[in-house]
Amino acid sequence: MTVSFHTLMVQGTTSDAGKSTIVAALCRLLKRRGVTVAPFKPQNMALNSAVTADGGEIGRAQALQAMACGIAPHTDMNPVLLKPSSNTGAQVIIHGKVRAEMDARDYQQYKTIAMGAVLESYGRLRQQYQAVIVEGAGSPAEVNLRARDIANMGFAEAVDCPVILVADIDRGGVFAHIIGTLACLSDSERARIAGFVINRFRGDISLLQPGVDWLERQTGKPVLAVLPYLQGLFLDAEDAVESMQAERGAFTVVVPQLPRISNHTDFDALRAHPGVDLRFIKQGQPIPPADLVILPGSKNTRGDLAWLRHQGWPAYLAKHLRYGGKVIGICGGFQMLGVSVNDPLGVEGAAGESAALGLLDMTTELTADKRLVQVAGQCAFAGAGNAGVAGYEIHMGVSHGAALDAPAFVIDGRPEGAVSGDGQILGSYLHGMFDTPDACSALLRWAGLESGHVVDTAALREASLERIADAAIPLMAALERLPR
Repeated sequence: MTVSFHTLMVQGTTSDAGKSTIVAALCRLLKRRGVTVAPFKPQNMALNSAVTADGGEIGRAQALQAMACGIAPHTDMNPVLLKPSSNTGAQVIIHGKVRAEMDARDYQQYKTIAMGAVLESYGRLRQQYQAVIVEGAGSPAEVNLRARDIANMGFAEAVDCPVILVADIDRGGVFAHIIGTLACLSDSERARIAGFVINRFRGDISLLQPGVDWLERQTGKPVLAVLPYLQGLFLDAEDAVESMQAERGAFTVVVPQLPRISNHTDFDALRAHPGVDLRFIKQGQPIPPADLVILPGSKNTRGDLAWLRHQGWPAYLAKHLRYGGKVIGICGGFQMLGVSVNDPLGVEGAAGESAALGLLDMTTELTADKRLVQVAGQCAFAGAGNAGVAGYEIHMGVSHGAALDAPAFVIDGRPEGAVSGDGQILGSYLHGMFDTPDACSALLRWAGLESGHVVDTAALREASLERIADAAIPLMAALERLPR
């Protein structure tokens, strides 16, 4: 089946307007029609990433969108990924591999080179698929970033594709967002916008119609669809940690919301578990009593270690363990459990060594090479019963020490991670350890939660993709009616 467009770009009036979800919905609708389709995001800035089958790293949303297409995620789907390591600097990843650490000013100049990588990846996708659905980044109205833009209208102009503009009515000011965005665009960019999508609407749509009519008169462009606010979606988010709070079960899991927390989708299965009360603790918040504390991944392990100390977490953890609580460290959080973290090359900031929490007998040295691999194996901690586990590793650093002699997992035939001698502390480089139902149940049982409930994250994601696709059927119909 053919489609009325070979490339369509979805841009937003703001960050978190719903671009990622709408791209995924359109991808799933095209897949239903038998169209071969791929997602594409020229430039992404996120600490939540996924490992691809070709051994690279892309934004988590593009991996979800690939699932919506029924294809494996590939580095061409997100050729430029920026992972912030400070307020002004980021790790620059091109075609899935680390290229450099740059500050914002240097990267602004580098974008001319990055555009070459973007167009190279897009060209390959265009050759392989009947349709490419492109996601913009942030907002095209950021006039200070217009020069050498590769993320929004700069890309759309380069490949000459139509754009739909999404605005989130739930946050208020939807008409001002749309009109203001148009005012910040050039004449050619405004002409490129085929229409608008008003997202996350709830209420009586007849009350919105006068505003829709006014907007269409003011702009001369159609409102293609008004999409509903959908509750209870289970979809990978790139940065929205706050939406993951899930205070409902009796078993309390506490996670420090590190300044550079990464791959927070590690906790999606816990968020969905009816027996778990999942709480992210921000700076300055009191730390409540917990059954399980999980130290998450970090893009700046030494910097986030300093933050933990300043927030009083070492004393809290000592008391938590003294009273029989359990602790899990994932990736950077695993490194924090050791004796020290050494960064001789300045991989994550200024070179140097930091004392860690001293809860596991091991040391970590950060290295320039990043390990990116999808893995599978078995749980090896007490009571796991060789439950299967799968996930991915994405880290810059190697750990050594006696703690590793008691592994938490056996991954591809090798020991991985560590379990303390008293059985209270578990650490691993394995992201996604809770996503395998058997492993999730075993880990929660190890931590003290006996529950017959099984969380199947893959099934939950698939059901959510079907829901958002159903909701976007009117949008697809409107797109098919647009002039070719």
